[in-house]
Amino acid sequence: MELCSSPTTPTFLQFKPSLLSPTSSLSLSSSLLQPTNNNRLFNSQKLSSSSRHFSLTQPPSPIISTRFVVSASTAALDDVKKDPLPAEIKVTETQEPNSRVRLSVEVPPVVCEDCYRRVMKEFLKQAKVPGFRPGKNIPDNILITYVGKQNVQKATIESILKRTLPHAMSLVTGRALKDSIRIVTKFSDMEKTYSSLNFLRYDVIVDVAPEVKWNPENGYKNLKIAVEIDSDIDAHVASEQELRRRHKSLGLLRIVTDRGMQIGDVVVLDISATTIDQDESNVQKIPSAESKGFQFDTEDGDKVLPGFLDSINGIQRGETKSFPLKFPESWKQENLHGVHAQFTVECKELFYRDLPELNDSIADKLLPGCTTLTQVKESLLQRCLEIEQTAKEQATDNAILDQLRKMIDVNIPRSLFEEQGRQLYGSRLLQMQANMKLNEQQLASLSSPKAVNDFLENQKENITNVIKQNLAIGDIFKRENLQFSTEDLVKEVENSITEFKRHKQEYDEERVKEQVQEILEGAKVLEWLREHAEIQYTTSR
Repeated sequence: MELCSSPTTPTFLQFKPSLLSPTSSLSLSSSLLQPTNNNRLFNSQKLSSSSRHFSLTQPPSPIISTRFVVSASTAALDDVKKDPLPAEIKVTETQEPNSRVRLSVEVPPVVCEDCYRRVMKEFLKQAKVPGFRPGKNIPDNILITYVGKQNVQKATIESILKRTLPHAMSLVTGRALKDSIRIVTKFSDMEKTYSSLNFLRYDVIVDVAPEVKWNPENGYKNLKIAVEIDSDIDAHVASEQELRRRHKSLGLLRIVTDRGMQIGDVVVLDISATTIDQDESNVQKIPSAESKGFQFDTEDGDKVLPGFLDSINGIQRGETKSFPLKFPESWKQENLHGVHAQFTVECKELFYRDLPELNDSIADKLLPGCTTLTQVKESLLQRCLEIEQTAKEQATDNAILDQLRKMIDVNIPRSLFEEQGRQLYGSRLLQMQANMKLNEQQLASLSSPKAVNDFLENQKENITNVIKQNLAIGDIFKRENLQFSTEDLVKEVENSITEFKRHKQEYDEERVKEQVQEILEGAKVLEWLREHAEIQYTTSR
């Protein structure tokens, strides 16, 4: 009988978008135009030096989110020394919706002519024109006839774009988002303008850093957070349950022969269920409720369908009981909410536990190194207190992040949405591959553009929420001028690299350092928020 399901866990996987939009036929393969992989991430979880352990080699837990910190998508353009131009180009910036700007670039004839001369010079070096020795001057008209006028024109336009784009992008340095540059002017239109006017005009669309607006202004400084803590993590209750579990593990299972089932027994059941319907022809089996050889510890009655334990109480080995139950509206499987079912249960085996007396004599067996039962109880309680504190901190972080995203207004650019969505989808795909061992055909199908786009559409709200909370965290770090020590950074980078080596995984040391830095930033923000927020804890039952 299925009792629970596991949520997927996000991790990092990146798919780079194309530089050019689908409307352009231009292909710029030069490394000059390839943005570097320098977008930054943070993780809300503390690192290994803190109470909550984190390793970059392990998939993050569901509360962890990645923060996209703005970095110039033109980083590669800025790193390369700009090729001087014989004249200035004109760049006009126009604001567009969703944190985008349009850069309209006008390249004067003198710059176009200079690019043309360079292209001709390159063709002269490479062309082997009959009747002319390699490297010797060849009249332009002959060289153009040999190479082809259209090829010369296309090469000239590419040269113009390569030389002028870095200059144009200087206007948005520090604001442009990584991998978001798209030349949207059709190549055919550029050809017409150049051939008729010896002049070039093209438009570039680029996503820029979204502006975070707080509602109310600086509202994060006066957070009031309500945190609900699951009663299952109560340290005292958990330590008692753990002691009971360890005690039971020392007992022997013996067959019950002279009575029916009692609470505390272990029973092996065959279970089947059908829906209850006045129309007998419409009765259906409930496959998810069926189980053969289901071993059930009757002390775990809260883990099965309400009423199930009471209905089988007293059942004897070899006996079959049939009874109706209703699935509650809160049941984990939505298709069973409110369903009336008829269960049939056969008791295959029935055991009782023959337990040793719970005293100092079994202390070392309960917990190695302990000599008294009191020591066992104190040690287990201390461990559970640490777990309780960790769970409490994580629940607090979740509540803070949830509150932050509700307090900001921001126009999220499409490139940022797609990047975050692809990271989440990549995480899901990696987990599926690890759990199910997908074959190449299945993996190809799940990696298709359609599958990715369907995920982006279906998870639009979730992806948007993650981005909003990440941008909020990044904004707070800057506003409050928060810092962390260089010693912490060095220590955590070393710890992370050690983990990569232990798991025999490849890594980029610079990338690891960058990622650890952002994790530390995120942890600092959450620490600051916990100190300044008014937090009220309640326990769920």
